[in-house]
Amino acid sequence: MKWTWHDIDDIALDLVEKFPLLDPLTVKLPELKKMVAELSTFNDDPDAVSDKTLEAIQAAWYDEYED
Repeated sequence: MKWTWHDIDDIALDLVEKFPLLDPLTVKLPELKKMVAELSTFNDDPDAVSDKTLEAIQAAWYDEYED
């Protein structure tokens, strides 16, 4: 299955899998946008995202990272 920007929790799981040692809070939003767009499971317009959505992805990623 391919994710869109609305699949926040799924994207977060993929990010923690791909970058298990990277603290999500150290990633700036433009870099996060690029990282998500490069996921093999991502299939959406890379530019069709708001900072609010990126922040939600970052928060979900951080939750997974801490677990």
